[in-house]
Amino acid sequence: MDRIPLTEFDPDRTAIIEPTKHVEKISPSEYCVMPIYSKLVEKLKNDGRLEKIYEIATVSLTPIEAYKLNYGDKPVIVANPGIGAPLVAGIFEELIALGCRKFVACGSAGVLKSELKRGAIVIPSSAVRDEGTSYHYFPPSRIIEMDSEVVGKLEAVLLKHQIEYEIGKTWTTDAFFRETKGKVARRRSEGCLTVEMECSALIAVARFRNVLFGQYLAAGDDVSGDEWDPRYMDNRLPFQEKIFWLSVEACLNL
Repeated sequence: MDRIPLTEFDPDRTAIIEPTKHVEKISPSEYCVMPIYSKLVEKLKNDGRLEKIYEIATVSLTPIEAYKLNYGDKPVIVANPGIGAPLVAGIFEELIALGCRKFVACGSAGVLKSELKRGAIVIPSSAVRDEGTSYHYFPPSRIIEMDSEVVGKLEAVLLKHQIEYEIGKTWTTDAFFRETKGKVARRRSEGCLTVEMECSALIAVARFRNVLFGQYLAAGDDVSGDEWDPRYMDNRLPFQEKIFWLSVEACLNL
């Protein structure tokens, strides 16, 4: 059997298309929050909180925009990186090339543990690498670990505000329509609390580029039972704003 291409990690730090050769380092801040909530970003724009500083071109009709947010006397970059490991990793790369060095992402995830109430916050401490992007940034392994100091700083913010949370492993997959009963059972048995599509890739990019990265995941739909339970997670703006501002505070503490 031929070797699987994803096992052929190349540690060469210079690629044919190198982000720093095509992106000008113009970021007014080293801090960046990546909310995977388009409605929230639109509200912040409408409220006059965001100043556009950069556009990231995509193959779709709409570019992804990066903004400056003034939080007290500190500027923070805000960008919705999209969904799915390849896109999010590419946007992450450009934000790093812009000059950002400390990142917190926030978004939603499916749960593998039904006791996790919808909207509960999970801090990933590691991720199962069931996607392809991370293997281009980090040698093959089943699990990739989050920076433990970053996890601790994200936890400190939730403790300060007396917000309930869990810390644990997440399962990052490319194919949400292939979350079978067998795979869910296996991930549960190895301690995964959530399932999403970006975390392991983001950890890998952060480690390759030597930047700090952490993430808050909000518990959403439940895939732990015999049938999918969408649970209609609280996706209203007040909830999104809450987790976003926690992310901003956590990012500024990195």
